[in-house]
Amino acid sequence: MPENSICDEQVYHEIYVSNAEKLRNFLYYKCGDADQAEDLMHDTFIRLWNKCAEVVFETVVGFLYKVANNLFLDQARSKQVSLKFEKSLLPQTDSTDPFFHLRTEEFREQIEGAISGLPDGQREAFLMNRIDKMTFKEIAQQLEISETAVEKRISKALLNLKEKIAELKQRKI
Repeated sequence: MPENSICDEQVYHEIYVSNAEKLRNFLYYKCGDADQAEDLMHDTFIRLWNKCAEVVFETVVGFLYKVANNLFLDQARSKQVSLKFEKSLLPQTDSTDPFFHLRTEEFREQIEGAISGLPDGQREAFLMNRIDKMTFKEIAQQLEISETAVEKRISKALLNLKEKIAELKQRKI
């Protein structure tokens, strides 16, 4: 085996250690669900191990993100209908919670809904910047777009969120 063979357990482990958290965050930004992101990240590394002999060491990071994105898209397509059904089954209220907790939880859900309702590109760039504290340059490299495009996506995301928050405040009046 070559020196940097991904099939070597030590090399594979180093790839995992250096990329797992960033890949999980990338997936979280796409799906908005930490458990789903964790599962997809592990599935991605399983795919890497199964194809370790075919993947060139120098392209392993690109392979990981490509596989992760494809797994996310496959899962999103298959869950589209079931998510709507699951949401209809959720209980509407929990009478044991105090009113304040209910309003706080409702507002949190509305904010999360506003963020998840952003177009994919805006949501990804916004969360990478705000949660992962990535610079515009780092985001541009990760998403393979220009820094100007990153700036525009984040700016549009902020405007969209500002509008959603204003709508929420308007409804409360």
